[in-house]
Amino acid sequence: MSHVSLLVVALAALAFALYAQRIAQSIVTGPMVFLALGLAIDAAGGVEIAAAENILHVLAEITLVLVLFSDAATIDFAKVRRNHLWPERMLLLAIPLAIVFAFAVAWLLLPGWPVWEIALLAAILAPTDAALGQAVVTNAAVPERIRQTLAIESGLNDGLTLPVVLFFASMAVGDLSANGHPSWLLFAAQQIGLGTLVGVAVGALGALALSFSAANRLTDDAFEGIAVLGIVATCYFLAHILGGNEFLAAFTGGLAFGAVMRGRCAFVFEFMDSEGQLLVLGTFLLLGATLAPAAIASADFATVALILLSLFAIRPLAVWLSLWRTDARPLTKLFLGWFGPRGLATALFALLVLSEFDLLQRGDDLLNVAILAVLVSALLHGLSAAPAARWIARREKRGPSPSE
Repeated sequence: MSHVSLLVVALAALAFALYAQRIAQSIVTGPMVFLALGLAIDAAGGVEIAAAENILHVLAEITLVLVLFSDAATIDFAKVRRNHLWPERMLLLAIPLAIVFAFAVAWLLLPGWPVWEIALLAAILAPTDAALGQAVVTNAAVPERIRQTLAIESGLNDGLTLPVVLFFASMAVGDLSANGHPSWLLFAAQQIGLGTLVGVAVGALGALALSFSAANRLTDDAFEGIAVLGIVATCYFLAHILGGNEFLAAFTGGLAFGAVMRGRCAFVFEFMDSEGQLLVLGTFLLLGATLAPAAIASADFATVALILLSLFAIRPLAVWLSLWRTDARPLTKLFLGWFGPRGLATALFALLVLSEFDLLQRGDDLLNVAILAVLVSALLHGLSAAPAARWIARREKRGPSPSE
């Protein structure tokens, strides 16, 4: 970026930080602001696309690793056990149903695509991101059970979807390169199995070491964040060296770390609310400046229809079916079904498979669809988050209607 562009970004970040609380109460969200800023910088010619894309890939990997670890580490398993039915159903049933439904729709709309790459696209469009609907998950007026359900789902579904994404990508590449040889299947098993083992081992041992150090006053609070960054980096690089998937290692490492620490992970949450938020917004800025223009230019009827059906029909139907015969009211099911914004996980999974599986026939098209889905979701979910949060809060205060 030019110095003028960097100055504009700095001033925009300052303005956003000064009015963050007021913005959070409006129909405008941080991701919307920084995506729009990135598009504006690109339109003004203030960015070198090749250099910015290289930065984006590095920043995207760092952001995804930290988001996966922190989301997993800060899950309150006591709350999950108390109110497990809704998030459990949505994670174990709604995600597979959404992938199956999206595959069926994409198979009809994208007839020239290889079957496994259609499945890969369906999996990439499945995970959700609470950052695009923060007005819902952070609004205390929204019933706690609804907020917890959406927070737990968005925290866990990217890690649960990642093995599916890797498997479908391996299948797609295997069809092209293996000629019937099972090496691609071995690769998928190695990525998933070793990634999981490394994450669990490093996360648990790191938590035990940090607990021992804190209990014996060998460290203090100021260095806990550095210790966590060291644990995350160890998960990533050890998995890479051993041949496991680095991102799955980060997610399972966070799960193990949080389980051992037993809820004493406030410093992880504080990091993601400050430095982590900067990484997230920076990633949205670079997405807007580099990949979004090409995604918009590539839009056609089939891809736009797929994205809109994914948001308005596929996920809501999958959530509705997953919550069948539970105590969730009809309008609550619709509310939970709508607030499944596609954000960082969708964009970063697409970048991941494009960089690691270069034999994909439709890799560039897949990336464009994923980025376009993020743009549409950022706009629609961002605009609807605050009004919908106020609506569900008023409705719950009044109690159920006679028809419910």
